[in-house]
Amino acid sequence: MSDSLRISTDRSELDLAMIHDFLANGSYWAKGIAYETVLKAVDHSLCFGGYVGQAQVAFARVISDFATFANLVDVFVLPAYRGHGYGKQMVQAVMAHHQLQGLRRFMLATSDAHELYRSHGFASPARPETLMEIYKPDIYQAAHR
Repeated sequence: MSDSLRISTDRSELDLAMIHDFLANGSYWAKGIAYETVLKAVDHSLCFGGYVGQAQVAFARVISDFATFANLVDVFVLPAYRGHGYGKQMVQAVMAHHQLQGLRRFMLATSDAHELYRSHGFASPARPETLMEIYKPDIYQAAHR
């Protein structure tokens, strides 16, 4: 098995079952998300798959109009593959992608990877008082009740 990471935006290569399993069972931000919801999200996003050999080991998704705004979401490396710099490589690939250049605002939310994203130019909002949100952190669990 090669240790080098190959990154692709080809949706046909994505391991949707693995992505769903990680998001639904291994992430803190999308616990309980339905498979159909993941499929819809992937269909409406620019997705990056990270591969070691034939196995997908990393994922990132960008929601964007490709002109003014983007939101980086669902970035992960499977636990067995962490510690090799794959997360950094994934974010580098996202930031270098030709469709994501010249945007006025590029956002993300993270609870635990601030340093990774800071190294790529992300910072706390310059004017947080201008940002608002509707946030439903338990929406996927509530759907199962």
